[in-house]
Amino acid sequence: MPARALGRSVGERCSPTDRLTPGRAGYDPRVGVRTATIDVAGIRCERCVMRLGAALQDLEGLEAASANLVGEVTVAWDDHRLTRDAIVHALRRAGFPARE
Repeated sequence: MPARALGRSVGERCSPTDRLTPGRAGYDPRVGVRTATIDVAGIRCERCVMRLGAALQDLEGLEAASANLVGEVTVAWDDHRLTRDAIVHALRRAGFPARE
């Protein structure tokens, strides 16, 4: 199942379920969904947000994602099908390296 509406609007936070708090790292074992906000370099405009969304949309297990021009990417993923490292790798391949 592809992620919902990636890159919809700049600054919008993701909220895949009512039980998750957008923008805060966390895990809800009842639904197997993990959330995190990842700081990335290179987001300068709406086109960058759209390109970032295109890079993430095909990741199996990604539930939701959003980005803003400050360089924050908020993601929610199924912990049984996807890892944070795989998301970071997809961001790097698209030209948006994570700032650690």
